[in-house]
Amino acid sequence: MITFKTNLGDIKIKLDFDNAPVTAKNFQQYAENSFYDGTIFHRVIKGFMAQGGGFASGMEEKTTREPIKNEANNGLSNKRGTLAMARTQDPHSASAQFFINLVDNDFLDFKNESTQGWGYCVFAEVVEGMDIVDKMTVVETGRFGFHDDVPKEEIVIESTIVE
Repeated sequence: MITFKTNLGDIKIKLDFDNAPVTAKNFQQYAENSFYDGTIFHRVIKGFMAQGGGFASGMEEKTTREPIKNEANNGLSNKRGTLAMARTQDPHSASAQFFINLVDNDFLDFKNESTQGWGYCVFAEVVEGMDIVDKMTVVETGRFGFHDDVPKEEIVIESTIVE
């Protein structure tokens, strides 16, 4: 269990080591190393998802470890309240950034092992604090440099507790 203590409230997350062992272990290592402390949810799109894990306050990008293998072919679906790894166009480029699905986003699920079909690996779910995640969607967002949908008032992960 991992708890993000944010400036909006606590979000408790249960990792799925059975279906996404590499991804869950990767996320837990970042959490244990306090990597997420002081990071912000830098992309929030109402009716879609809230993304974090890669930027400190002021949109300062953090240095991550090497990318991990995409485990999106694990049978899990991008349903409301699940966490999935964010990545670039390269299916196997996820490192520290993640997103919380605000609604069922089945179109992000694994379809096949092509660049377009790999999907986004679900590796955890919010077990407490989905109301806090929903609060994120009412903040005003805008553009910051090259980034869209950035909350105008930062949503900060102040500390991380790994149980």
